[in-house]
Amino acid sequence: MSAFKIGQKVVYPAHGVGIIETVQARKVSGVESKFYTLRILDTDMRIMIPTQKAESVGLRPVIGRDMVGKVYRVLREKRVKLDQATWNRRYREYTEKIKTGSVLEIAAVLRDLFMLKGDKELSFGERKMLDTARNLLVKELAIAKAHSEEKIMEELKTIFGH
Repeated sequence: MSAFKIGQKVVYPAHGVGIIETVQARKVSGVESKFYTLRILDTDMRIMIPTQKAESVGLRPVIGRDMVGKVYRVLREKRVKLDQATWNRRYREYTEKIKTGSVLEIAAVLRDLFMLKGDKELSFGERKMLDTARNLLVKELAIAKAHSEEKIMEELKTIFGH
């Protein structure tokens, strides 16, 4: 596990991209531990994460350019069999995928929901999930590609024809 540095952009699963603002020692229950203070870019929320737990909670660097192509391949994959399960079972599965923090899982959720949306009306929960997946992915891709979020949104519209 590589230590994160102050000012580094990282991804915190289900919350999105944030910046490591500080690394500081704090005493908790009489034991001194080091913590990252992470500020989530979209919400300005601050989260303290023990440095030794960073990997287990899924904190990771923003993807590199090498992963960007893989994400776009997942998004463009059209030969996907959509799960005909009930919307609430699908919703639980999508929630689990987003919680992993894996950019490829989030891309798959976004793709599946866009394809489903072409077939039928999405439930309120599925629409919120679509927005969450889109926001998480757009922010990370924008940073990874050094493009604006608007440009990434245009690319997604081109891929999904919306």
